[in-house]
Amino acid sequence: MLLEGIRVVDLTRLLPGPYATLRLADMGATVIKIEAADGGDPARYMSQQLGGTGVVFLANNRSKQSVALDLKTETGKAAALELMTQADVVIEGFRPRVAERLGIGYEAVKAVNPGVVYCSLTGFGQSGPLVEFGGHDINYMALSGMLDQVRDPSGRPVLPSMQFADLIGGIAASEAILAALVQRSQTGRGAYLDVAMTDALVGMLTNHALMQRAFGDEHGPVDLTGTRVCYNLYETSDGRMVSLGALEPKFWKNFCDALDRPDWLAHQYTPASADNPVYRQVEELFAQRSLDEWSEFASKADCCLQPVLRVSEAMASRYVGEKRLAAQVNTRYGDLLEVFTHAGGASPGWTAAVTDPPGLGDNRLTKDENSVK
Repeated sequence: MLLEGIRVVDLTRLLPGPYATLRLADMGATVIKIEAADGGDPARYMSQQLGGTGVVFLANNRSKQSVALDLKTETGKAAALELMTQADVVIEGFRPRVAERLGIGYEAVKAVNPGVVYCSLTGFGQSGPLVEFGGHDINYMALSGMLDQVRDPSGRPVLPSMQFADLIGGIAASEAILAALVQRSQTGRGAYLDVAMTDALVGMLTNHALMQRAFGDEHGPVDLTGTRVCYNLYETSDGRMVSLGALEPKFWKNFCDALDRPDWLAHQYTPASADNPVYRQVEELFAQRSLDEWSEFASKADCCLQPVLRVSEAMASRYVGEKRLAAQVNTRYGDLLEVFTHAGGASPGWTAAVTDPPGLGDNRLTKDENSVK
């Protein structure tokens, strides 16, 4: 595995941090999750549950170990620091300065482990005007400008069912950790990483910021926002949707040729509006066939056409199956569908062997207190 031998001490909870360390665990790192002795990660008890444990916890904490400690006691703090002396990576998700008050901040850990890669993952970072404030995914999405990009037909922002800030923040943290590990391998130096979820979202608006500054358009490259015939969503006869992304002329030509509509060739970038007769014709054509029929068409015509699948359909698809991107795993909590976090899925040498999400405090410190069993 790519990260075999890398040891991570994880002080995070809920979604962003656990998703970051799940990505590391999937690549073979040993992840030791330190949880509060009086209940553990709140995700264990939130929302829907399987086998008495929250689904959000189960989905993001496989292949990890769990040690229950009370970090407000000298014994708990000492035990945590002992674990950190042998860690390559420490990641925490407390509000700013909480880790320092507990005696397990970067300077305290660096004193016993100079080469440590220490990552603080928060919503707004360790500095700036909002450093004292709490927040959640919806707030980071709103503040960054990202939520305004997810709008209904009337232009009103809508709340997506994906927690983009939490998940992208987790990706940003794991990416920064990997870069710091590369630096350490070359220089021997550890690093302190201040990763903010809002910052990660702002960093994704490179196209949008420049477009807005240059042309006053708040919603990105116009060709990619559903304003063109060739790049849009279309409804099928059974009320489903397909995605057409024929931006390049060759793909648009393939689309037109496969449908025997050479008269559409010159109208690739024309407006997707009711007063455009070609747009109306394309809409009407898609409405004549079902999702399955258009999926069959897409499997033969190389024109960047794909069905809009539901999660259940995506997980059962040939694409996910053949690439081993998900697997049914029997666990103490029942049968879980595990979705792997990296390209290549469960391919040997890439993704680590899957183990059950841990019960609270499943693992115990050994006598030397710097390892677990």
